[in-house]
Amino acid sequence: MRRLARWALAAALLLAPLPAGATVDAAEHDAFWLWAGVAPPPVLAQARTLYILQGQIDPPPRGGSGPARMIAQGIAVPRLRQGEIWLAYRAHTLRWPPQILPTILAQARRWKQAGNPVVGIQIDFDARTRHLQDYATFLRDLRTQLPPEYRLSITGLMDWGSNADPEAINQLQGVVDEVVVQTYQGRHTIPSYRSYLPRIARLTLPFKIGLVQNGEWEAPDSLAASPWFRGYVVFLLKP
Repeated sequence: MRRLARWALAAALLLAPLPAGATVDAAEHDAFWLWAGVAPPPVLAQARTLYILQGQIDPPPRGGSGPARMIAQGIAVPRLRQGEIWLAYRAHTLRWPPQILPTILAQARRWKQAGNPVVGIQIDFDARTRHLQDYATFLRDLRTQLPPEYRLSITGLMDWGSNADPEAINQLQGVVDEVVVQTYQGRHTIPSYRSYLPRIARLTLPFKIGLVQNGEWEAPDSLAASPWFRGYVVFLLKP
């Protein structure tokens, strides 16, 4: 019973809106992005979900030829016993040569063999609204090639909720396991983020809200009311 009570309390904290006008305190959360160049901070000790950068997929240099390539990034394989780990990949192109996915899966196997609880892969790609159909096609193909042991997560842009045909987003249901909508650019919250949130709250597939550490955030009631809302992920910054 005590365990159930702790889980209930954790769920309530996860879904509770932050105070109006508050800034994002990483210590109040338990899901984080850990990107290249950011030393693991003490707050990771309370993490239940980590998205850890492991590579960047780049197109050929401008005007050059050849296939896209993956550049290894992020921390080396540690031993993280708790929670869930997603290996994240920053993509600047969707034209992946055949060797990219096997490289990603080999990295995932190394993490798991070291005893880490890897549950899935996250693709961080800034798909503009007008290109959502192409992105959906890419993700469907990727999903068919991923072993069933791995879930698939993607990041999303706030303007998806306002400018895209809802069907273009909702067709990802059953393809991706979650969308994490980013409310920031660089080190700062997007000033107009409040205007996007009501429509984002109407998504009909599992979604989280991505916040930036120390950024501005005021949660609308519509988020907690959505049955698809799964909480927050905080992008950790260098001190």
